[in-house]
Amino acid sequence: MSKILANKRGLQTGAESILESISDGVFTVDADWRITSFNRAAESITGIRRRDAIGKTCSDVFRASMCEADCALRSTVKTGKPIINKSAFIVDANGRRIPISVSTAILRDDRGKIVGGAETFRDLSLVEELRKELEGRVQVEDLVSRSAAMRRIFDVLPQVSASDATVLILGETGTGKELLARAIHNLSPRKNKPFIAVNCGSLPDSLLESELFGYMRGAFTGAAKDKPGRFALAEGGTLFLDEIGDISPALQVRLLRVLQEKTYEPLGGTRVLHANVRVVAATHRDLSEQIRKGVFREDLFYRLNVVKVELPPLRKRKEDIPLLVEHFVARFNLRQGKAVAGVAPDVMALLMAHDYPGNVRELENVIERAFVLCGAGNIERIHLPSELAGQLPTTPATARESIAAQTRAVETQAIRMALEQNGFNRLAAARALGLHKSTLFRKIKTLGMALPDQDGRSHPNPA
Repeated sequence: MSKILANKRGLQTGAESILESISDGVFTVDADWRITSFNRAAESITGIRRRDAIGKTCSDVFRASMCEADCALRSTVKTGKPIINKSAFIVDANGRRIPISVSTAILRDDRGKIVGGAETFRDLSLVEELRKELEGRVQVEDLVSRSAAMRRIFDVLPQVSASDATVLILGETGTGKELLARAIHNLSPRKNKPFIAVNCGSLPDSLLESELFGYMRGAFTGAAKDKPGRFALAEGGTLFLDEIGDISPALQVRLLRVLQEKTYEPLGGTRVLHANVRVVAATHRDLSEQIRKGVFREDLFYRLNVVKVELPPLRKRKEDIPLLVEHFVARFNLRQGKAVAGVAPDVMALLMAHDYPGNVRELENVIERAFVLCGAGNIERIHLPSELAGQLPTTPATARESIAAQTRAVETQAIRMALEQNGFNRLAAARALGLHKSTLFRKIKTLGMALPDQDGRSHPNPA
C-alpha cells in the first residue's frame, strides 16, 4: 500500500513538473470554481502571483471577455465536451488587454465523478501584433489608423519628435490634435519632463496671459502670492497651446517674443525668465485666412509653422472607423470592467455611414454611450443615439446590402486617396496601403474604378 501511495505521489510530482515547464498557462478549479493550481506560465501571462490566485474564483482572477456570458470551462463542465483554442482576452494585473486562446477539460476523481475543470490558455499577443502589421494597421501612442494619410504622419513622427522645432497641428475639432501633441512629447528627448496643455480659446485674454506667464505678488488685486505660469510649469518639457488661433493680437506679441528670444516676464515682475520649453500649437481655424483678415500676426504664424502637421477629418479616412471602434471597445472594457465583444454588423454599417462633424471624439462618445446601455455581447442598434439608429433600414437583407456598399465605398476611397497621393503609381500606392500589388490591381478591377491610362511612372498600366 505504501508503495502504491509513493508511486502516486511520484506521478503527481512529475505532472506538476511538466506543467511548470510548458509555456502555456494552466490552472485548475474545484466544484466551486475556486482555483486549486496555477502554473508558472499562468503567473507570467497574467502578472498575478500564484499565492494571490489560489483559492479565488477564476472570474475574479482572469476578468476574461467570456467570463460573464460565455465561460468556456463552465460549458465544458455542463456538456462534458472539451473546447479547443477558443479566442478570448484577459485583463492582466497591469490593466493590459491580452488576447489568448483557451482550451478546457473536465477533472474527475477515481470513481469518475466530476470534481472540477482544467483550462490552458496561450498568449497570442505576438500573433495579434503580426496580424495588425499584415492588415496595415499602425498605432502610435493612442492614435490608431490604417489610412495612407495618417501613415505619412506616423512615418515622420520620430523625426519631428526628436527635433526641438515648434510644431503647428491643423485639424478640425475632435480629430485628435492633443493626442498627436502628446505623442510628439512622449517620443521626444523631453518625455520625462512635463507636458502642459492650455486651451487658449477657453480663457479671456487677461486670464490667459497670467496663465501662460504667471504673476508676482501684488501684480493686481487679489494676487496675494507669486504664481508660476504654464511656461514655468512646462520647464524642460512641452507646452501645448490648443486653439492658438483664438488669442488676441496683443497676446500674440508677447507669445512671439517667447518664441523668438526664449524669454518672458511674469505679470508684475521685473526679472526676465528663460523658457526651456518646446511649443506645440494647434488650431481648427484657417490661419492664412485669419492673417488676411488682420486678426492673426503673420510673423507669429511663421514662428509657429516651422513644422506643420495636418490631421485629416474622420469622414476622409472612414477606413479607420472599424479600427477605432475596436480600440474604443477595448479601452472601455478595461475602464469599466465589462466584456463587450464588439459591434453588430448593422451597427457597423450605421457607424460607417455617418459623417462625424465631431470627428474621432464624436465616435468615441457614441461608443462610450453604448457602453452605458450594453453590459456584454455586441453593441446593438438599440444602444446607439436615435440620430444614428434611424439612418438605415432594419431588415437583415437591407442591412447586409448596406454593409457591403459601405465596405466598397471605404475601399474605393482609400485606394483612390493612396493613388492620388502617389501620382497614380500603383506599386507605390499598394505599399502605402500595405497591400500586395496583385491584391490592389484585383480590387481596382472588382470595384470598377476608372483610372488614368498612365500611372506615376509615365507609361501605360498593365491593369
